[in-house]
Amino acid sequence: MPEPEIRELRYFRAVAEDLNVTRAAERLGIAQPPLSRAMRQLEHRLGVTLFDRTGPRLALTDAGETLLKESAPVFDALDSAVRRTQRAGLPTKALVVTAKPGVATALLHRIVEQLRGSADFPAIEIVVSGFGEQADMVRDGRADVALVSRPFDDHGLESELLWTEPRVAALPAAHELAARDVLSPNDLAGIPAPRWSGAGDADQNYWSAHPGRPVDGPIIQDASQLLEVVAFGQAAALVPTSLARSNQRPDVVYRPVRDVAPYQMMLVWPAGSRSPWIARFLECALRHSSEQPAEP
Repeated sequence: MPEPEIRELRYFRAVAEDLNVTRAAERLGIAQPPLSRAMRQLEHRLGVTLFDRTGPRLALTDAGETLLKESAPVFDALDSAVRRTQRAGLPTKALVVTAKPGVATALLHRIVEQLRGSADFPAIEIVVSGFGEQADMVRDGRADVALVSRPFDDHGLESELLWTEPRVAALPAAHELAARDVLSPNDLAGIPAPRWSGAGDADQNYWSAHPGRPVDGPIIQDASQLLEVVAFGQAAALVPTSLARSNQRPDVVYRPVRDVAPYQMMLVWPAGSRSPWIARFLECALRHSSEQPAEP
C-alpha cells in the first residue's frame, strides 16, 4: 500500500481541525474541490473512512481521530528537523538554551558564566520562556536544551534530574494558618490556588496548595505575580524552598507541608541527540546543581 504523502497529511490535519472543508481550504490557500478530492484519495490510499459525511456537520470517524492523534508527532519531528537544519547552516554556531524565570535562570547564569569562558565551546543563546513552554521548544527545534521542572510532557525528549527540593506553602502573613508550624494538604483545602496561564490539569494539581482538589484563584504568568496574589490574600500556593528562601517579605509566610510531591529540576534535550555540546552543558549543569544552597 503506498504511504500517504506529507502534503496529504497536512491537508487532512487542516480539515480534521476545522471540520469544515471550505475553511480548511482557505487556511491552506487552495480551492475546495481539490482539497475534497485529496481527502477521498487519502481514504482510498489508507483503505479506511476518515470522515463521517452523513450528518449535518463533518465529523471524524474513529480512524480519523486516530490519524489526527498519531500524525501530530510526525509534524513535530518534521518542523524540528527543518529548524535544526536551518540553524546548522548558519555561519555562526550556537547552543540555544531556554528556561523560565526564577529558580532555573539562577542556575543557568552560573552554567553560562563557566561555559562562555571556554574557547572550544560555541556561542550560547539564552531564551527566557514562559510557563510550560520549555519542553515544546526543545521538541520542535527552537531550543537545543532546556531547564524545566516537573510535571512536563517528556515524549521525544531525554532528561536528567539536576536536583530535588521540598515545597512549602506560601500564605498571606495574616492568614490563620500562618500561626501553624507544619501544615497538611487538608489544611489548605478550600483556599484558592493561583492558576498558571496555559496550565493543564496535571500542572494545576501539582502547583495547587491542595493537590487533587484545586480551587481556582487568579491567573498568573510568573513567580512574581504568584507572590503578589498570595500577599493580597487571594490565594495560597506551593513553591520550591529555594524560591521561598530568596523571596522573604513581611506580607508572605512560608510553612512546611507534609506529604506533597517535591520540586524537581530537570535538564532536557532531544531524544537520541549525540551532541558533544549538550553533553558538556549537562556535565556543567550537574556540577553546578550540586552547589544548590542547603536548606536553612
